[in-house]
Amino acid sequence: MTKRSISRRQFLTSAAGASLGAVSFPYIVSSSALGANGGVAASERITIGCIGVGGQGTGNMQGFLGKGEQVRVVAVCDVDQRNAARAKGIVDKKYGNSDCVIYRDFCEIIARTDIDAISLATPDHWHSIPVVMAAEAGKDMYGEKPLARTIHEAKVMRDTVNRYGRIWQTGSWQRSVANFHHGCELVRNGRIGKVTRVEVGLPTGGGSDNKPVVPVPEGLDWDFWLGPAPWVPFRGVYHWDWRWIMDYSGGQLTDWAGHHIDIAHWGLGLDDTGPVEIEGKGVYPKDGIFNAPTEYKFTCKYADGLEMVVANDRQVPKGMGTVWYGEKGWVHVDRGRQRTEPASLWNETIGPNETRLYESRDHHQNFLDCVKSRKKTITPIEVACRSISVGLLGETAMLLERKVRWDPVKEEFVNDPEANRLLSRPMRAPWHL
Repeated sequence: MTKRSISRRQFLTSAAGASLGAVSFPYIVSSSALGANGGVAASERITIGCIGVGGQGTGNMQGFLGKGEQVRVVAVCDVDQRNAARAKGIVDKKYGNSDCVIYRDFCEIIARTDIDAISLATPDHWHSIPVVMAAEAGKDMYGEKPLARTIHEAKVMRDTVNRYGRIWQTGSWQRSVANFHHGCELVRNGRIGKVTRVEVGLPTGGGSDNKPVVPVPEGLDWDFWLGPAPWVPFRGVYHWDWRWIMDYSGGQLTDWAGHHIDIAHWGLGLDDTGPVEIEGKGVYPKDGIFNAPTEYKFTCKYADGLEMVVANDRQVPKGMGTVWYGEKGWVHVDRGRQRTEPASLWNETIGPNETRLYESRDHHQNFLDCVKSRKKTITPIEVACRSISVGLLGETAMLLERKVRWDPVKEEFVNDPEANRLLSRPMRAPWHL
């Protein structure tokens, strides 16, 4: 890797706004961090900074820490200083030093010119701005699904990442698992004939609780955690349960759309398009602070007549996972299981002259390999944009309680100003795309 000559520190810091109290940290990278003690040369090692080091972010960080000398994690960033301190401890223990630097403000970690790549695992409403800034600063990125909270944000992220020629890997790791890969190849190679219907089962449930206003924990920057979302008093919701509040997420629907809807599209060869009609219904909590749907079901129709039903698992016959129904049978894949009709279908081998899908058996390693080769990852940002779009289209149809028509080429609703207004959400100043 060659280090990039960019000087965006002043711009990135000022973009956050002085009112957010951006914290500046001096950074000095030791000779041991740069490979002076042997092993992979510093010029070949991928240096990574991790933004968002809660549960998923720490898991991804540990995935990269397990890649030996080809990677060096040099910094961690979190608005909860307890998360950041814990992550730093893991990194320092791995390397036997105290070199890992803690940041609260992601603008500072992005501004470091010695960092090649960013691992991003923030709440959904905090995906788009860091990604756009990091792309402009010349960073490659491993980013969590769902890609974005709105279709507008997803499109801006996709266009910016591609404009600056950055490598992107979405945390939709099911594409790097053997049974999902094989199931998709069976469908793509016509083993069940023409596919006429698809069912996607996602988790049921979410939050339905009222929580009182409580003091902000020491070490948590609540205003920064909210970021572009509307300001609200702190009620103890800032780690897992943020998923049940629609200012930050769309509940289990959007949390899992980047997994099973993603697989549905892969098996159908629809990575670069979307449905043309969507209608459905959701069940929303009637009181309390949680307002994401606890149950949901919507139907997508594609231009060729294909129908895809997306619902919480209790509303589809085979439950969780993706099922493709064809003229000659069906294929069902889920985490840790697969079923086919006929049963013997699963044991069929895909021949050398048939359609072979991109193969990866290690999602983090695939990202690192592509950072070096500059080839597309197995889940590039274009794919992530289309996968989450289906979930967000379903969300829109359920909120409006009517059928909506979608143009997958223009990526806008057809003659529907009311629906098109839901393609984006206002951002709280000073944050903006």
